[in-house]
Amino acid sequence: MIQYIENEDGPVLGYSQSSRIGIITVDGKKFKDLNKSGKLEPYKDWRLPAAERAKDLASKMTIEQIAGLMLYSPHQSIPAADRGFFTSTFGGKSFTESGAKPWELSDQQIEFLTNDHVRHVLVTSVQSPEAAAKWSNGMQAFVEGIGLGIPVNNSSDPRHSSDSSKEFNEGAGGHISMWPEPLGLAAAFDPDLVQKFGEIASKEYRALGITTALSPQIDLATDPRWFRFNGTFGEDSDLSSDLARAYVDGFQTSSGEGEISHGWGYDSVNAMVKHWPGGGSGEGGRDAHYGAGKYAVYPGNNFEEHLLPFTEGAFKLAGETGEASAVMPYYTISVDQDTVNGENVGNSYSRYLIQDLLRTTYRYDGVVCTDWSITRDFSGKMDVFINGKPWGVEQLSVAERHYKLLMAGVDQFGGNFDIDPILEAYHMGVQEHGESFMRARMEQSAVRLLLNMFRLGLFENPYLDVEETVKTVGNSDFMGEGFAAQLKSIVLLKNKNQLLPLSRQVKVYMPKQHYPAKRDWFGNLIPARTDYPINRKLLEKYFQVADEPAEADVGLVFISGPDSGIGYSNDDAEKGGNGFVPISLQYRPYTAEYARDKSIAGDRAYKGKTVKTINECDLDLVLETRKQMEGKPVIVSMLLSNPAVVAEFEEEADGLLIHFGLQDQAVLDILSGKAEPSGLLPFQMPANMQTVEEQLEDVAHDMEPHVDTEHNVYDFAFGLNWEGVMTDSRTIKYRKNNR
Repeated sequence: MIQYIENEDGPVLGYSQSSRIGIITVDGKKFKDLNKSGKLEPYKDWRLPAAERAKDLASKMTIEQIAGLMLYSPHQSIPAADRGFFTSTFGGKSFTESGAKPWELSDQQIEFLTNDHVRHVLVTSVQSPEAAAKWSNGMQAFVEGIGLGIPVNNSSDPRHSSDSSKEFNEGAGGHISMWPEPLGLAAAFDPDLVQKFGEIASKEYRALGITTALSPQIDLATDPRWFRFNGTFGEDSDLSSDLARAYVDGFQTSSGEGEISHGWGYDSVNAMVKHWPGGGSGEGGRDAHYGAGKYAVYPGNNFEEHLLPFTEGAFKLAGETGEASAVMPYYTISVDQDTVNGENVGNSYSRYLIQDLLRTTYRYDGVVCTDWSITRDFSGKMDVFINGKPWGVEQLSVAERHYKLLMAGVDQFGGNFDIDPILEAYHMGVQEHGESFMRARMEQSAVRLLLNMFRLGLFENPYLDVEETVKTVGNSDFMGEGFAAQLKSIVLLKNKNQLLPLSRQVKVYMPKQHYPAKRDWFGNLIPARTDYPINRKLLEKYFQVADEPAEADVGLVFISGPDSGIGYSNDDAEKGGNGFVPISLQYRPYTAEYARDKSIAGDRAYKGKTVKTINECDLDLVLETRKQMEGKPVIVSMLLSNPAVVAEFEEEADGLLIHFGLQDQAVLDILSGKAEPSGLLPFQMPANMQTVEEQLEDVAHDMEPHVDTEHNVYDFAFGLNWEGVMTDSRTIKYRKNNR
């Protein structure tokens, strides 16, 4: 049972009867007695500045409690999962067998909240907003009654897209407003739109009990092959900086009655920007989630530009909160960028990158949280996603890794809910530096972490009104704003003879799309299937639909971008090779004729090797439909996660539009003319794989773009509307002068 107490000219206090805390009255004001001392200590006094309260509370915490505060839980779903790596129980039984309500805390959650003192929890999928609100209230009531009464800071990866199949989007979909993927937001070239997204998303987050966003991802995507390209704002540092600033301002800023102090308040959500100092320059486009991709390289000596979305965007906000409240470094080893110590270690482990550059040079004093699982041991399997990623420090013990991170300036350990290695690291520091030094070092991190809770009002009232949650999350206004943004994210690249928009009377033929078998990020096999890419009943609301090409006026083909894997092949390794193969952006088999003779980092060259995509069938679908239409026009709608070589089919298409993940209705609204396309390319579309291989991983805008049959150049900031090539304030501001 949640009780509320109002303060005249002060905050409403919310507390649970089950926590058995008392209420202290001083000068007619009410305060929560969180540690049950009967005294009004500074950290309980909401009249004091957040920084003063955080410092007082940190001084009262045991080393064990601080160690717990520095932990960040692995993925937690609502209800707790019965699956794989995140299996949970209730009363010793599986959640399904126990009959527990979806919002009940699992045995594992109670364990890490109590014994490991965890107060930062990563929330993924939720059954419903109601379940999320009740779970959050139960979590807060539980921790309110133990120890110092420190609330839980729940967090989320991005959850407003229509695709939840990726690990870093696992909470997406369901009862919440749906917006474009970050790359789609970038395609709108509109910072005001991104800020509006942040303002709406933060309200929905707070209504779900989520107070930290593990976003935005502001890496410059300077290598077109990187599989996290779609989570970025593209390759341009000016656009990415402006969108990073707008995103964080939208999430963090409270105003009016919602503001507590300096822009922070009850509508604020901490933004954890990622990934310092930028992870978009992996050698050969490989990604550091895998052992195959642990190196970021800088052959163009362009390291400094990758910092700009942080230093000129997320750290220079227009709003009062000033800077993003947290930063996550990436897994990668930024090869040969440590100019002080000469270390080649994962970014979080680098004292130069964290302490010297981030903290000292750029004066950043927010939370630094590692990416998930970097302190775990690596299994040696180069192509496994769920794995330890201790890049560059594999020889250290788990405790030694924690100690190195502490000394580098890190505050928090992602994906870890075991305090023992932190306590071991603390004792290593005591032995080397003395107890007073290590106590101060631990308190320094505790203050940063607690500040992000105090500023949001969590110590006064962390509880949710379930009815208000249901009204807020995914309401029609928010849904409408998200759908309007989806329309702005679609990029029309080709419109031969002004074929588009199509009239209601046009009869369209839509072939089925084949979805090849593939493995999800857990390693589970997703079976192959063949199906219509869009529900036929939905399509019939826009056009007449033909069963055969001969009956149709227009062919409408839906495809996805080429998928050739992660750049590593066990088959190649088993045959005596080094295992490394190209990542291809074309559909047909690709042989790396133009790759480097020798890799920059390690023995990872792949010149002369051949790779195949799993979805070459998408290209065949376009070409076969073209033949079947016998000269009648064909329109291609392409879902992209990366730039692609469209030269393989573009001349066979009369219309070509791309998107980055959205609702089917948005594509149909554009095709039918209910909305006009306005998106621009947030990257270059390469002419061929030669230009992809010869571009430098760390340099933007250095490829030869594709030129289509209409003589349009698919360069950064190109896009069509119904009148033709767009030139407006956005293109004037962001398009490169030399193009």
